[in-house]
Amino acid sequence: MQKGILYLYVFVLSLPVFGQEFPSEIWHSGKLVLLSEDTITGKLKYDLENDLVQVNVRNVLQTYSARKILYFEIFDETIESYRHFYALPYQVQANYEVPLLFEVLYEGELSLLCREEIVNETVPQYNSYPYPNYYGNSPYNQSRSRLNYKYYFFNERDGIQNYNMKKNELLTFFKKNQQQVKQYIKKNKLKYDSMRDLVRITAYYNALLDS
Repeated sequence: MQKGILYLYVFVLSLPVFGQEFPSEIWHSGKLVLLSEDTITGKLKYDLENDLVQVNVRNVLQTYSARKILYFEIFDETIESYRHFYALPYQVQANYEVPLLFEVLYEGELSLLCREEIVNETVPQYNSYPYPNYYGNSPYNQSRSRLNYKYYFFNERDGIQNYNMKKNELLTFFKKNQQQVKQYIKKNKLKYDSMRDLVRITAYYNALLDS
């Protein structure tokens, strides 16, 4: 990964979705680079939950697992921006690593990565009609799907570390300038669970390291 690449796009988070396609379900223009250094250009569709990438080249479908991938990039028309993904070794058990696909949100001495997943959930709905209907006046449940993001920090010494979205945990990733980062978060009223804010915080920390 090259140092200093910043991706400041914002995803629409936690919206109810009925019939809407998620980015992982859409074919995107892009390119895939394999560990063999072969480059394949065409329409790509990724599956982070199974760590697979499909490529459509002249109506011929090819599927590659993370074990064969170096990286891939797509142009995501849903956000009108390029997105970059790497296959990186991740420790799933003690002394056992497997390559997983991670999206790079910020790249530097300390990088911010993420993996997205589609979460199905049941949420309570309330009848807004003034008169009783099929549901009466009682709340009822409705299913919806939303995108959920898992975040990770990466540096050469510690490898990939999972961030559990706990406020007190966030500062532990910024060991060299913890107090300055804490002040920066407070001054700018940044949130510990916002993608945009996590990118800003990581960029600020890397700027401190460069200075």
